[in-house]
Amino acid sequence: MKIRAMIAEDELMARKELLYLLKEEKDIILSPHAETGEQLIELYSEHQPDLIFLDVEMPGLTGLEAAKYIAEQSDSRDQPPLFVFTTAYDEYALDAFEMEAVDYLLKPYDEIRFQKAMSRIRKHIQQTESEMEKAVKLGNEQLAASKLLVDDGERLVVLSPDSIYYAVPNNRMLEIHTKDNTLMSRMTLQELEDKLSDHSFFRTHRSYLVNLNHVLEITPWFNGTSNVTLKDKQKTKIPVSRSASKVILKTFKI
Repeated sequence: MKIRAMIAEDELMARKELLYLLKEEKDIILSPHAETGEQLIELYSEHQPDLIFLDVEMPGLTGLEAAKYIAEQSDSRDQPPLFVFTTAYDEYALDAFEMEAVDYLLKPYDEIRFQKAMSRIRKHIQQTESEMEKAVKLGNEQLAASKLLVDDGERLVVLSPDSIYYAVPNNRMLEIHTKDNTLMSRMTLQELEDKLSDHSFFRTHRSYLVNLNHVLEITPWFNGTSNVTLKDKQKTKIPVSRSASKVILKTFKI
């Protein structure tokens, strides 16, 4: 993991000292430095560093003002940089942490204190990346759970599970009926049932898989069997086996 860092410091000696410390860190990539708040804003826009060591007091815009501007300009697609404020006076510490700075360093720099700041920076970046990875994974899982890819022989069709009313085998193909269409797929009924195991689908009969969300009514038939009528335009009737009838009645808490 490489960290792109930028120094915003108008004092030459302080800038050289910080530059020396950062060059000793193998995971740091240095961007051009800034000497004023206005120059920092311009360079940040061009180089987009992950981390900025920022002097609180600089000519023109102060470090705090420049940091606030950069943070406000970052939209939902851009992660604002981490700020480490630097100053010879500890009176600015509260202002720095109100800006949600990751740390605050006093001049002249103490190497041990600098290393503690770097540890905190790395931990913060790792946590942020971990959270982003979890969010992406969760989003992918939710997408996978909410969409179904069906091979109809000529193309791959993306379906929402809830759009499926029922499925039934037809010769060596599987008819998948939605509200307006019928897809012919090469998958088996069992394969479709497995894919929809986290949704409200029920095997009413050896040859039928039904979306319970689209059931309009249940009608008793004979010898304990029944039929379900769906909410589609055709009011399709699906047979329900004797054993399945008992289960479906319990499912609807009848």
